[in-house]
Amino acid sequence: MQVINQKLTDTGAQLTGYLHQPDTNAHQTTLPAIIIVPGGSYTHIPVAQAESLAMAFAGHGYQAFYLEYTLLSDQQPLELAPVLDLGRAVSLLRQHAAEWHIDSQQIIPAGFSVGGHIVALYNDYWATSVATTLQTAPATLKPNNVLLGYPVISPLLGFPKDAATLATWSQTPTELAAEQHVNANNQPTFIWTTADDPIVPATNTLAYVNALATAQIPYELHVFKHGPHGLALANSQTAWKPDADQPHVAHWLTLALEWLADNR
Repeated sequence: MQVINQKLTDTGAQLTGYLHQPDTNAHQTTLPAIIIVPGGSYTHIPVAQAESLAMAFAGHGYQAFYLEYTLLSDQQPLELAPVLDLGRAVSLLRQHAAEWHIDSQQIIPAGFSVGGHIVALYNDYWATSVATTLQTAPATLKPNNVLLGYPVISPLLGFPKDAATLATWSQTPTELAAEQHVNANNQPTFIWTTADDPIVPATNTLAYVNALATAQIPYELHVFKHGPHGLALANSQTAWKPDADQPHVAHWLTLALEWLADNR
């Protein structure tokens, strides 16, 4: 497996990838690509967790990447800077699709916690403000499917917890309320959370799903009964405390892989 690191901006945003070499005996010469966008409250990137998530998808035949995006230590207010970083990453994958053996019609951003916020906003904005700001053709930026795990959807729905932190995110928080900007360009979305998440209320997920349903965007929703925030794979590999090892919730990965296979 080849490991690549690509710098995206001068502020430190970068993409790390784990690439399979083509199997000359297989009929499929290109593979779908997943871009893991991890959480971290916009203050840090949990690299080990991001790597574990990427490698889980790599083990199922994906060209797997994770994104280190612009943080609050790089820019305040943050506004859409991380969303633009994801646009740069998607564009980079399409530019290198032949070299990296990627199916350019199967590029899937997968966001967790505030990474889910980035991906949900990207799903809203890729064809409009992202394309305009990056001066890139929308077709180059299109996500083919989207995965969201316990996502922050809006800073007005319970996270962040205080006005001072919110002010570091944006001067116009409704612009970052992803459920308010769902439109006909949004792509099919798989979304999961836990009903009793104590950090990011499940109302975030439900608000986004309601907006997708209203806009008639295909989606699949899973709300698991119990689990703390930050579950990642929800197994012993990524459990940050004993209660984060949730075998039932860990089925999300199989469900997501099945859903992605159905949506190719």
